[in-house]
Amino acid sequence: MFHELDSIDKQIIRLLQEDGRRSNVEIARRIGVAEATVRKRIERLLAEGVIRVVAIPDPAKVGFPTSTVIGLQVDLGKVGEIGDRLAQMEEVRSVRYTTGEYDIVVEALFQSDEQLLEFLTNELASIPGVKRAATSHVLKVVKGSEEWVLPKPPPPRILVVDDDPDFVEATSIVLEAEGYVVDSAASGREALAKMRQSRPDLVILDIMMEGILDGLKASKEMEVDKTLREVPILIVSSITSSEYIGMFPTDEYLHADNFLSKPVEPARLLKEVKRLLKTSRRL
Repeated sequence: MFHELDSIDKQIIRLLQEDGRRSNVEIARRIGVAEATVRKRIERLLAEGVIRVVAIPDPAKVGFPTSTVIGLQVDLGKVGEIGDRLAQMEEVRSVRYTTGEYDIVVEALFQSDEQLLEFLTNELASIPGVKRAATSHVLKVVKGSEEWVLPKPPPPRILVVDDDPDFVEATSIVLEAEGYVVDSAASGREALAKMRQSRPDLVILDIMMEGILDGLKASKEMEVDKTLREVPILIVSSITSSEYIGMFPTDEYLHADNFLSKPVEPARLLKEVKRLLKTSRRL
């Protein structure tokens, strides 16, 4: 069963992969949530089988320096039976059913080549249904399966919609310095076309562009578009200090998550961007 992980789940898992002994308090501090949130998340992840708490010894350091991958061709009617039998053997570290040349691939650990030879000639040879075995010595493990880290999501994409090229350039520099991917549009019409081609994680939207309320018209179209209605909108405009202030609607009719008046300090802009992305569970 596929489990959909949100940003908090993923951050918890990554931190535990780095150090499984991290306390809930430290994880909560690193992520910026309550300790109770971390504790409940970990309990759920464990209960659903998404993560397991295990100790993984280094084979070479505990006396098993000979690591071998064994590919087996077997009678197809006995794949399950053979796989179960192999999984019970102490020497066997993993058993995988595969497609291709081999039906089963086994990873096994031994104290010596002599022990490997005994395993092949006595243990494997005695299993009914095994037709052929091919072994490959593992010379060096550069990255083990236990070192696989949950991939980080791509950086949030922000669309800056404004017909002032100076504002777009300054805002892009501030956002890109924080690791965000930034695209731009000079009108509501262009912005909607770009959003429908590649959905952004946040839109910074001016109001007065091709028309006095161009940005508001674009936000209304986003509201009725089921693929865009959940995209957070941060309006950044100078309309409140212009002669068109009377045309600006009340909050009741405004499809936006917040409004900032130009000019905006970079720190204030970044704080609001981070808040909206976190609220939308994108970080």
